[in-house]
Amino acid sequence: MTITLRPHHLLCLLTYVGKGYSPAFVAGYDRIVARLNAGEEIEITAGPDDICAPIACDLKEHCHGPSVISRDTRAARDVGRLLSTDIAPGARLTLTPEITAALRTAFATGDIRSACPGCEWESLCTTVAKDGYPDVRFRPPVA
Repeated sequence: MTITLRPHHLLCLLTYVGKGYSPAFVAGYDRIVARLNAGEEIEITAGPDDICAPIACDLKEHCHGPSVISRDTRAARDVGRLLSTDIAPGARLTLTPEITAALRTAFATGDIRSACPGCEWESLCTTVAKDGYPDVRFRPPVA
């Protein structure tokens, strides 16, 4: 199986500590993280993805809005530049420990955070990164 993710969720995963919009959202996110921790592949998608699923049925939710689509564009550009790959719908990616370490380093230094301003989770993510990612739930498998 493959997990669908929109580009900005590649950033959100880096600092996910079990907080979210609702208990159902957190439970769904935890299931996705468990799959990623087992080494499952990601397919980049446009618009709502597997993380959005618990709230995406409500068309008023932010996951359908232009600000989030703009966040996806900026995250795809930043992550693609860092990884030297095209982060576009249909692209496939496995978040290995090496890729995750590179992403977390670039996130902590601000190099891939152009998608973050205006996000309600920005200060939490900044703190998690500044503290060295101590309680994050996404931990890719070591081969």
